[in-house]
Amino acid sequence: MKMYTVISGDLVAYTSLTATEKELLEKQLEQLFIVLKERFQTYGRRVKGDYLECVVPDPSQALQVALIIKTAITSFEIDRNSDDERLKAFQTYGIRLALGFGTLDRYDPEKGIIDGDAIYKSGRAISKESTHNKDRIVIKNTMFVSADNVSLTNTLETLLALLDHILSKITTRQSEILYHKLLGKSEKEIAAHLDISQPSVNQHSTASGWNAIDKTVHYYSTLFSPVS
Repeated sequence: MKMYTVISGDLVAYTSLTATEKELLEKQLEQLFIVLKERFQTYGRRVKGDYLECVVPDPSQALQVALIIKTAITSFEIDRNSDDERLKAFQTYGIRLALGFGTLDRYDPEKGIIDGDAIYKSGRAISKESTHNKDRIVIKNTMFVSADNVSLTNTLETLLALLDHILSKITTRQSEILYHKLLGKSEKEIAAHLDISQPSVNQHSTASGWNAIDKTVHYYSTLFSPVS
């Protein structure tokens, strides 16, 4: 039976955003789902304001998709200064993501149906560390995995922990550049899109740890090749 990866996402400190910021972020998410569908044949949806689900038909692409979602959120600009710790948590971590590996008994994107082991796994993994209704947010990790294969789970947990550490240190601009790089764009294309110099793109890319991220994504994909 075909295996899928379902990514469940929970925006961090979503309530710290203003109504206008929420509206802009929601529009950005809808556009993101379109981009991911065109590039990876995924099906993504926002279940409610701060929760999303994304089905990745090819598990070997799931980490790349998850990182694109992550950097799309952390590159969202907040045009105001605030000492609100919850807002700072959103700007630092953006979103918590859980990757669930398994089958789907019912999957019909046209009807919005996702049902099966993969989505149950990702949903349970994300709910364990919920930040809802917490005045003080303490985040140790923002990326989680759930799979039946213990060896695979241990490997992926190690990779995700390292990526978590890297991504928690990057700036909004670096997130934006990583987002475009993960989509396969060249530094020249990114520079033209962002209206900055190519050396600036390269500098931000290097500072954000792109080489390590790129190698990790490639290594991850080999764990699922060929996809069964």
